[in-house]
Amino acid sequence: MRDLPRQLSVGELAELFEGRTTFVELLAGEDDPLVRARTLVHELSPGEQKEVLDAHPAIGQRAGLSARSAAEQGADADLEVLAELGRLNAAYEARHGFRFVVFVNRRPQAEILDVLRGRIGRPTEAERQTALDELVAIAEDRWRRG
Repeated sequence: MRDLPRQLSVGELAELFEGRTTFVELLAGEDDPLVRARTLVHELSPGEQKEVLDAHPAIGQRAGLSARSAAEQGADADLEVLAELGRLNAAYEARHGFRFVVFVNRRPQAEILDVLRGRIGRPTEAERQTALDELVAIAEDRWRRG
């Protein structure tokens, strides 16, 4: 387990946050970027928040995953689970206007179904704050695991 870094490059941050976004660009100029990420992510404009959330792959997505995302999401082969994740992801995005982001933390995808069902009906602003917090938790975990 590694301690949180004092400096990270744009490339390193893009790997942790699934892409080069405005948020990643801002973090690269910060001391203690992963500590600062916890507050900076909530200071972004709604459009910038959407950008960083939408950079993450949808849970259950199979194509185009980064190596980290593929390892974190696991290889759930249950076609019913994958189909339900696809349906629920679409419903979530239609309701909230941004991608569902959850810190999977090596849980099976079937377990994430209940999380996703529970979060769809929440108020959008509360859900946005939760998704942003999850996004930072994912990046911190990725850094610590190396």
